[in-house]
Amino acid sequence: PPSGSKTLKVLLPSGSKTLIKVRRKVLKRSISFRSDSRPDLFSPRPWSRNMPPANTKRRDSKLWSETFDVCVNHMLTSKEIKRQEAIFELSQGEEDLIEDLKLAKKAYHDPMLKLSIMTEQELNQIFGTLDSLIPLHEDLLRRLQEVRKPDGSTEHVGHILVGWLPCLNSYDSYCSNQVAAKALLDHKKQDHRVQDFLQRCLESPFSRKLDLWNFLDIPRSRLVKYPLLLREILRHTPNDHPDQQHLEEAINIIQGIVAEINIKTGESECQYYKERLIYLEEGQRDSLIDNSRVVCCHGELKNNRGVKLHVFLFEEVLVITRAITHNEQLCYQMYRQPIPVRELVLEDLQDGEVRLGGSIRGAFSNNERIKNFFRVSFKNGSQSQTHSLQANDSFNKQQWLNCIRQAKEKVTCAGKAGVLNSEAHFLLSPNGSRVPQGETTLEQMDQSDCESDCSMDTSEISIDCERMEQTNSCENEKQIETNV
Repeated sequence: PPSGSKTLKVLLPSGSKTLIKVRRKVLKRSISFRSDSRPDLFSPRPWSRNMPPANTKRRDSKLWSETFDVCVNHMLTSKEIKRQEAIFELSQGEEDLIEDLKLAKKAYHDPMLKLSIMTEQELNQIFGTLDSLIPLHEDLLRRLQEVRKPDGSTEHVGHILVGWLPCLNSYDSYCSNQVAAKALLDHKKQDHRVQDFLQRCLESPFSRKLDLWNFLDIPRSRLVKYPLLLREILRHTPNDHPDQQHLEEAINIIQGIVAEINIKTGESECQYYKERLIYLEEGQRDSLIDNSRVVCCHGELKNNRGVKLHVFLFEEVLVITRAITHNEQLCYQMYRQPIPVRELVLEDLQDGEVRLGGSIRGAFSNNERIKNFFRVSFKNGSQSQTHSLQANDSFNKQQWLNCIRQAKEKVTCAGKAGVLNSEAHFLLSPNGSRVPQGETTLEQMDQSDCESDCSMDTSEISIDCERMEQTNSCENEKQIETNV
């Protein structure tokens, strides 16, 4: 509902079919809809009709004070114990992450290749550069274990993080590939051999009731959690501790990395959807679409005749399409002329204000209160359009309204400033002072216990709004990437 789309915000309870995605600040989540048809980057979604159980089996949480027989516990202050717990959580999270990444290769990739369930090319597209991430995290885990004292405590960790974090720039290609990977995986699930294999894995104890996409999203989930983990360690570090300065530097490093990855991921997602737009006539092509770098939000809406539409809100243009299959790929066929955001008129409709069209449908629905509609219209000379669009629920509707209003404000502000620069884009903002597209605050995208075991649940992930400074006269705005 109104990705990004963090942003890399960014979801709903199992069984919900809300299909909209909002691009909000920070790559934390990024974005995914509840639709089998929509590949989403930042938030895992069930793809088949047979959705996995809502309750996944989590790893047993481990505490530092329970793992080590620390004789000096009684000599440590409460603040120092909390610091040791936070450092241990960082280390334990690396162990869990490495275990899950190896499991994804051993239990999913290798068997499907050996059994010819998918081709090597297809598997390379779906798994991306996942293999290359394992050595990176093994390196950090080794460094953390080397500085751990015999009693289980760790005195200095900041210098390790400052030296290691820059290697996370390699996440760029993995995260940018996720939209295409999710789309291909969704498509391959229509193959009964693929569906049967994945279902058997889901029912096996090793999966902890997590689907394949949950495992493939673990790296992103972990990436957005680092700023949270480091802040927690810093929070319990005394001001005069040598780690203080190193931790602050490490937080700045990871925020910059996440922000940059959010930008590139958002641009990659935007390009993915632009390439899948099908124009019925040349007159439907619009430079506002071609020049777009971000999808502010997109998802499924219905018109007052019950026709399902897939609507995209780019920075400066609203595009109404119908999802179709073309050359065995999910594509989006233009339903009407693109509507410039600058000239778009938005109306919030009261429940019951719209009547459903169509003879049969209307006959049975006239006495019902029609809910969650809003109207977009456009008139320019002889050209005019009016669309009454129905969201899945009131929250979904409000997200669309907010996103469109923000887009109009940005375009208006940009017009006054003379130029709409890249900083004015709707971006998923994960973490980082500069929250550009794709930034669905990676950090905020992860759910509490999802983060503890580095695995993503199939439930929707909400992404916190973060303020982003505009370089023009516009006020600070909150941007979120939410997949509803």
